[in-house]
Amino acid sequence: MKSQTNVYLQLTLSMFRTGILGYGGGPSVIPLIRHEAVHRYQWLSNDEFGETLALANALPGPIATKMAAYLGYQQKKAAGAVVAVLAHILPTALAMIVLFSAVQVLSSSTIIAGMIAGVTPVIAVMLGTMAYEFGEKAVKGLGWYAGAASFIIAFLLLETVHIHPAIVIVLFLTYGALHFKLLSKMRKQRKSGEGA
Repeated sequence: MKSQTNVYLQLTLSMFRTGILGYGGGPSVIPLIRHEAVHRYQWLSNDEFGETLALANALPGPIATKMAAYLGYQQKKAAGAVVAVLAHILPTALAMIVLFSAVQVLSSSTIIAGMIAGVTPVIAVMLGTMAYEFGEKAVKGLGWYAGAASFIIAFLLLETVHIHPAIVIVLFLTYGALHFKLLSKMRKQRKSGEGA
């Protein structure tokens, strides 16, 4: 019974932290969720987190809430999912209700504008670090040429052709599966050729 309470407490604390500290919306929360799930509590490996993030991006709805629900469900099924989602969204919802009346006053404040300007680079660095780590893994898995080509193609599809990110993710998941199938097939053929 104690371990169950402990996991619920861990879910509550971790999702509460991500909900309170995740300033700037879904993308800014992802590095915080990654820290809690991969480093602090070790619920997922880096690779599992990357796969979960890719699938969550392909589904509709807020990314942080989907990640919280997945982590809660993975730990304690439906009850864990409910606890994780509530712990993630309630602090923010309550803060919005409390601060809503002060929005007009705060929006013209130079102090608030300065705070926002100060936090924005931190979020950019956190996202950049995570992107670099995922890019490094892609290059290790695919090789430099395929990794660079994938980056360029994804950038062009998203920024030039304006294809929805979910479609791009599904395309690259399909490509990744085919890529590794072809690699394993080539390795088998090479081994059988060397053995002959």
